[in-house]
Amino acid sequence: MLYREAGDFKTTYAADSQTFPIAFDRWRYWAVLAVAWLVIPFVIDDYWANAILVPFLIYSIAAIGLNILTGYCGQVSLGTGGFMAVGAYSVYKLMTAFPDVSMLIHVVLAGFITAAVGAAFGLPSLRIKGFYLAVATLAAQFFLVWLFNKVPWFYNYSASGQISAPERFVGGIAVTGAGTAPAAQYLICLFFVTLCALLARNLTRGSVGRKWMAIRDMDIAAEIIGVNPLTAKLSAFAVSSFFIGIAGALFFAVYLGAVEVGEAFGIQKSFLVLFMCIIGGLGSIFGSFAGAAFLVLLPVALKVLGVDLLGWPSSTVAHLQLVAVGALIMFFLIKEPHGLAQLWRIAKEKLRLWPFPY
Repeated sequence: MLYREAGDFKTTYAADSQTFPIAFDRWRYWAVLAVAWLVIPFVIDDYWANAILVPFLIYSIAAIGLNILTGYCGQVSLGTGGFMAVGAYSVYKLMTAFPDVSMLIHVVLAGFITAAVGAAFGLPSLRIKGFYLAVATLAAQFFLVWLFNKVPWFYNYSASGQISAPERFVGGIAVTGAGTAPAAQYLICLFFVTLCALLARNLTRGSVGRKWMAIRDMDIAAEIIGVNPLTAKLSAFAVSSFFIGIAGALFFAVYLGAVEVGEAFGIQKSFLVLFMCIIGGLGSIFGSFAGAAFLVLLPVALKVLGVDLLGWPSSTVAHLQLVAVGALIMFFLIKEPHGLAQLWRIAKEKLRLWPFPY
């Protein structure tokens, strides 16, 4: 009986158009933030940080970025892995060139560099769309991976071709390097997730987001009513790449510590983030979190069930994971194109009306 609108009166336009119109949703939102910021950092350990929470937070940022481009603006992209590599190599060059600058500034600057690269590769969207745009972004993926492999300047002429994150501190606490505490890894990722989610939510609810959605629904009609397709599409590519660049920077510097571009940011990474958006729900910020959580928890759950409990070979469980993800993608594309976010919305509508049928 808590999930009700009765008695929750709106007296201003701002209250009437707020993100969470029901009081219980607002309490739940603040409770989740309180647990995330005030409880989890004190109980987290290496396993929870490296296996679940840190990859979930990083992939959530990447999924939000791709959802802005594909879900809100309707521009298909298969270059997410390449743009994450731009963020990773940008933050690496910044960390080694300016060791006295804060790590937080490095990550943000890496996002801006990735935004510029993404906007440049988004120029073909002014003339092509759909399958042809997907192929163009796929070309960007392969080109960027080739570039970071073949130009030694990007990895500081290392003999191995890998890049390794040097130790850096924020407020006297190490956030990169071998000696980083799990709580520090978690908190720096949570900081950027919170900022990116708030920024994305406000952008998509404002005039910029309405322009993106107008382009997505029908670009010719949007242009007729005054939406400039040049600025709308390129801004979507830039904002999307900004978030993806931040995710790539955190993925390298905070999570992995050392990467080789072909292994860490190959085409499989682009498809993984795209699958997160499809399963979670296109055009939904919550769907980005839901899809990231689902695909981060799925391998862990299958390993516990298949290897630990049933004694199956790990190779069998790995193949079963691919089958499960493929089946889920087909299911959501056919039965529920808006993904887990739509199922969550339906469940909330049922709760609002319960016990009445309508």
